[in-house]
Amino acid sequence: MEESEKAENDTYSAGEEFISLSDFKATASDQLTLGRGDRLLVRAKPCEDWWWAELRGDVGYVPSSYLLQCRLSSTIRDTPRTCEWEEEEAMEDPWQDEEYFGSYASLKLHLEMLSDQCRTEAYRQVVLNNRDFLKDKVVLDLGCGTGIISLFCAQLSQPAKVYAVEASPMAEYTRRLVRQNGFEDVVTVLQGRAEDIELPQKVDVLLSEWMGNCLLFEFMVETVLKVRRRWLAEGGVMWPSSAALLLVPCQAHGFYAENMSFWKNPYGLDFTPLQPLAQQEFFSKPKFSHVVTPEDCLSAPCEVLSLNMYTLDVQDLEEMTGQFSFCVDKPGEFHGFSAWFTVGFESRQTAGGGAVELDTGPYSQPTHWKQTLFMLDSPVSVHQGTGSVGPLSCTETKSGDAT
Repeated sequence: MEESEKAENDTYSAGEEFISLSDFKATASDQLTLGRGDRLLVRAKPCEDWWWAELRGDVGYVPSSYLLQCRLSSTIRDTPRTCEWEEEEAMEDPWQDEEYFGSYASLKLHLEMLSDQCRTEAYRQVVLNNRDFLKDKVVLDLGCGTGIISLFCAQLSQPAKVYAVEASPMAEYTRRLVRQNGFEDVVTVLQGRAEDIELPQKVDVLLSEWMGNCLLFEFMVETVLKVRRRWLAEGGVMWPSSAALLLVPCQAHGFYAENMSFWKNPYGLDFTPLQPLAQQEFFSKPKFSHVVTPEDCLSAPCEVLSLNMYTLDVQDLEEMTGQFSFCVDKPGEFHGFSAWFTVGFESRQTAGGGAVELDTGPYSQPTHWKQTLFMLDSPVSVHQGTGSVGPLSCTETKSGDAT
């Protein structure tokens, strides 16, 4: 092997260097917490959204959309696990152009959310159905992103004021969008952490799109509850008003074959000693953004958690428990459980449309959340009439994550 080729191979076996464009708080034990400007090595890219990386000696999963790759120089040192990187002058202070990196970090995520018609249309329909109620009301759009919900309020109803709160650098672009659409007299964009914001008044309506994968992933609901306690006026409205987590036993032939069956006889060789390692790596954590079809479901879904957004308190999040009960209605291979959520928006006016529900399950139109898969260690053959009953617990860890 030529010396230059050897050096290049050593570099890529060590990983690719990336820089974190914004803060990210780990929400699972196998994830890394990132600070804006952190440099890390990406060791593997098992899927589009989550990469395996090393940061200051720790390894774990990181969201790919938060990362920007450093430019590789034409000269690479032939030193194991190290390499030399060349950066443009602008990268010496990666945050001197805050707007550029903010849009780079955020736009991919917002494109995904705005392109999710079910999600975006649900919020638009809520505003449209309640346009008479919203007239002259003060609205808080928490975690507004590009401000689409705030713009819906200004466009479709006549609120007295809309406060659009966004912590990321996207807030500057949100201000531009508000001005571009002619709503700067109605919509005020505030940049900062929701817990730190100061408003000149209480609000009549608290709107937020806080849901993560499996409903509680990212745990933004805690922030929503803190803001509700501080800024929602007595008798004020919460949208969403309710939320539920649903669970169903399911088949996952493709995922099982890809990650477990593969090791039985690849290229005519026995790789079964790797199956326990594959089981630990691929099945010990939930698979987000999984797509389960109605045909994969082995029974009717069961609602295992129900949240009332008016009465739910921060202390309740420390541990939430539920119960599942299933009766298999068709034979198949039971590979694990699939979970998704629904959220409800109560109607506050009698005329016009009624309540709105957003359903992220396999029986509804697809959303960007898809479903979450929890795999068993090994599949179980089940027959029609087989029953399954058990408890479910969602616990907040000391770090504030949900497990």
